[in-house]
Amino acid sequence: MVIHATTILAVRHQDHTCLAGDGQVTLGNTVVKHRARKIRRLYNDSILAGFAGSAADSFALFSRFESKLEQYRGNVERAAVELARDWRTDRVLRRLEAMMIVADRKSVFLLSGTGDLIEPDDGIVAVGSGGPYAMAAARALSRHSQLSARQIAEEAMAIAAGICIYTNATVTIEEL
Repeated sequence: MVIHATTILAVRHQDHTCLAGDGQVTLGNTVVKHRARKIRRLYNDSILAGFAGSAADSFALFSRFESKLEQYRGNVERAAVELARDWRTDRVLRRLEAMMIVADRKSVFLLSGTGDLIEPDDGIVAVGSGGPYAMAAARALSRHSQLSARQIAEEAMAIAAGICIYTNATVTIEEL
């Protein structure tokens, strides 16, 4: 599934976790908003979640993921596994057009409606149309610089915004 019109990036580096998201919202080929917040803090601010895709679908997923976090007392891995299972098997959820990245201090997961639940080997993952650019930049910066996780996220998102027409430079970054 390729989601257009956003970039969400997760960077786990040097014992810090950052989630970054651009602020652009497009409708077709028109920019309708510049400062959307696509990143949220959940479960007593100890877990980060970001989405790419339809806003209404993403809000439904945030709500469902928050319920799973409450049910499993903040265990992000267990909540992600259960959400991915529900998302894949539930007739209504299966139609949602979105992807999520969720993270805590120790792990990062990519979730999709096809049942994907992926934990990247290097702690770096991105979704959305600018995702491949941001992920490539973040991987290079993490391997070949002394930048912090936040600095890597900022630079990688700036690179993605300079390449992807569906990604702007108004970036929200949350850090654990």
